[in-house]
Amino acid sequence: MTPRQKRMTMVAVLIAGVGVFITLLLMALNENINHFYGPKQVLAGEAPQDHSFRLGGLVVAGTVERDPNSLKITFDLTDTAESVKVQYEGILPDLFREGQGIVATGKMQGKIFLADEVLAKHDENYMPPEVADTLKEAGMTEHQGKKL
Repeated sequence: MTPRQKRMTMVAVLIAGVGVFITLLLMALNENINHFYGPKQVLAGEAPQDHSFRLGGLVVAGTVERDPNSLKITFDLTDTAESVKVQYEGILPDLFREGQGIVATGKMQGKIFLADEVLAKHDENYMPPEVADTLKEAGMTEHQGKKL
């Protein structure tokens, strides 16, 4: 093999190696990305069934049910157009309440969203931008007397 052929072979192997590395990197990143969806998008089938994602909206008043024997809680989350039942087991944030804008991370199991984490707004004037955008898309212009 001539020196030129050796160099060309090394360049081809290097390019193939970089291609494989980039492919594996992108696959790993895609597995760890949590996309945001609103209840309307989830019920329309836009959310992945086998992958974790973030679901945001408002906790529907009168739907919060606590299991007296465990830390399990269920509630409905709405974007004012559609509602999704959420089930969570753990300690909720102190600011969690009905009518509150929240973002939950988890997976769909049938028609129920199984949340691994629930985040609530950190003061009375803040709403997660994703939740505000979802509510605006649903036609809601204000929440609790404040413009979105």
